[in-house]
Amino acid sequence: MKIIGVTGGVGAGKTKVLSYIGEHYKCRIVRADEVAHLLYEKGQECYNKVVALLGVQILDGSGGIDKKKMAELIFGNNALLEQVNAIVHPAVKNYILAQIAYEKERREVNYFFIEAALLIEEHYDKIVDELWYIHSDADIRKKRLAANRQYSAQKIEGIMKGQLGEEEFRRHCQRIILNNGNLEETYQQIKEIMGDEV
Repeated sequence: MKIIGVTGGVGAGKTKVLSYIGEHYKCRIVRADEVAHLLYEKGQECYNKVVALLGVQILDGSGGIDKKKMAELIFGNNALLEQVNAIVHPAVKNYILAQIAYEKERREVNYFFIEAALLIEEHYDKIVDELWYIHSDADIRKKRLAANRQYSAQKIEGIMKGQLGEEEFRRHCQRIILNNGNLEETYQQIKEIMGDEV
């Protein structure tokens, strides 16, 4: 089983690429964001620690963590963001390592994909066999984020500024997939790397 990390800036189209891979190859796909949301749930590993750090103001009516309230509280506050990340990122990594071990034992998939914006910063290169960088030009990413997520120009600039630059992504990743809008061209690049498995 080959372990592949997929990264790239916000709006690069990582989800689209992985949807295609999920449909055409025998693989397991784990998205770090989804794992984090799972671990924030009541009774899960990060819940008590995050509530202790940020306070009950981030809870919804049923006592769960309200992601929107939490995001508003930590957005733009780097010190608080770092403290949340110090709780969440190690827990996410441990969960992913356990899933890799589980899939290796099961021997039913040929690939294990991990998708996260922070694969490089969180040293996933030590876990994966290969890092892939999904690249889209900044202007295209901005348009996608405005159209698909209704982000304001200010929010987009803030997120992009907090992410690694083009050179850093390229320096750490073994594969670069260009995803500037023509999905057939993007899918063709994946086929060239992975062959026609279906």
